[in-house]
Amino acid sequence: MTLPSLDLAAVGPILFVSVGSMLVLLGEVLLSRVGSIMSHRVTPSLVGVVLAVTAMVFLGLATLMALQQAGAPATPFFNADNPMFQVDRFSATFSAALGLASLLCCALAIAYLDAMRINHGEYYALVLFSTAGMMLMVGAVDLLAVFLGLELMSIPIYVLAGFDRTRLRSNESAMKYFLIGAFASALLLYGMALLYGVSGSTSFEDIRAAFDPSNPLTLAGVGLVVVGFGFKISSVPFHQWTPDVYEGAPASVTAFMSVTVKLAAFAALIRFLLLAIDPMDELLGNVFWVMALLTLVVGNVMALIQDNVKRLLAYSSIAHAGYLLIGLVPGSAQGYSAVVFYLFCYAFMNLGAFTVLVALTQRGQECERVDSFAGLARSRPGLAALMTLFMLSLAGIPGTAGFIAKWMVFSAAVEAGQLPLAIVGVLMSVVSVYYYLRIPVLMYMSEPGDEAPPQELATGEFVVLALCAFAILYLGIFPNSPDFPLLDWARESIQQLLAA
Repeated sequence: MTLPSLDLAAVGPILFVSVGSMLVLLGEVLLSRVGSIMSHRVTPSLVGVVLAVTAMVFLGLATLMALQQAGAPATPFFNADNPMFQVDRFSATFSAALGLASLLCCALAIAYLDAMRINHGEYYALVLFSTAGMMLMVGAVDLLAVFLGLELMSIPIYVLAGFDRTRLRSNESAMKYFLIGAFASALLLYGMALLYGVSGSTSFEDIRAAFDPSNPLTLAGVGLVVVGFGFKISSVPFHQWTPDVYEGAPASVTAFMSVTVKLAAFAALIRFLLLAIDPMDELLGNVFWVMALLTLVVGNVMALIQDNVKRLLAYSSIAHAGYLLIGLVPGSAQGYSAVVFYLFCYAFMNLGAFTVLVALTQRGQECERVDSFAGLARSRPGLAALMTLFMLSLAGIPGTAGFIAKWMVFSAAVEAGQLPLAIVGVLMSVVSVYYYLRIPVLMYMSEPGDEAPPQELATGEFVVLALCAFAILYLGIFPNSPDFPLLDWARESIQQLLAA
């Protein structure tokens, strides 16, 4: 029996994250048994800091290795004899983005978990396990690898959603996410089974070779796979879980899932569309057209009536899924590139907004009500200015990354003859300005209530806010600068997939 020749470098970022998760679990056990280190008493806060730094170090190493892979010309498989996972510019770029986003989420969680009295070390291990699953998803070229990555991503997040075990809402959030997520996984798996029945293989390449749009089983399989991804990206009508889960989960967990899950799910969906069923059937383009329209309208209209900030941002996340779906409708390289660029901009915008919520947590109480932002410009002017920037970018105001991202998506739709859908997107962007600017208006034009005295920003929160603000302004002014040509990276990653 000949052993397979495995290229461990192809899964290097995943290995770094996996090793880090194991060390975090072992570190918590060892540190909890030590009373003191060099005459310093080992407290839960100190343990949390050590484990968070450990997780961030391994996430940083994974990010750096992914960036190196993104610049490499070769596209190695983990196992060339049985190709299920491939490293290319697309997967490496998204792996780097996921590693960076997870690193920032660990940084903002240090002080938050301590304030909420849920500073347990397994938090960082769960984040690392979930990140490993996401990295597996974005590089998968086989349905089995996609499903394995999806479950490795989802199961830790089910636990994280209920991480605040003393709060009923957090437990309810975890249960809802678990039940709906399991249902979505079942639909996805059934769709994969149908595609396997049609093609006789789970490989994207074999499915593409046997793809027959006239076969009802093929259409049913693709449809169920799209439905399964629809749950993960929070598109209408598969969005029902999003507001309740975002509201009930701890704010740091909501920040993590709102950014990384959408990145991984859209990346895996794009790879599936390009490698397994390209050229995309016209019927599937019509399906995305309807999904985009419904998602835009429902997400933006429902956000108008929200008084809870986390629910408002949840419906905002749904609306942004609609803008991203616009880029999938044409089935063109320009549309896919616009979606890739949009995802990176969205990560900084949304992560920054949730970091402000995390920074405003005091005495174990989250800042959840929109009215809680009244007069914030007087008590904490720096946070108010940053929150205003993030809201403006989410709304797509010129000068921010959000404007460039929406412009690219709408331009791709217009170029493909989808002018009505682009007009709907522009109109919904105008509607979104109302609920996004509600918060800045309250911060600058209302009197502050009886709030607890302001506290200093934690180091991790400051770093995340500064990096997100810089990225939003930089990408809004220089979206394709020579030092950071994100637009070129997006186009080149898509071109490489199209040439496969």
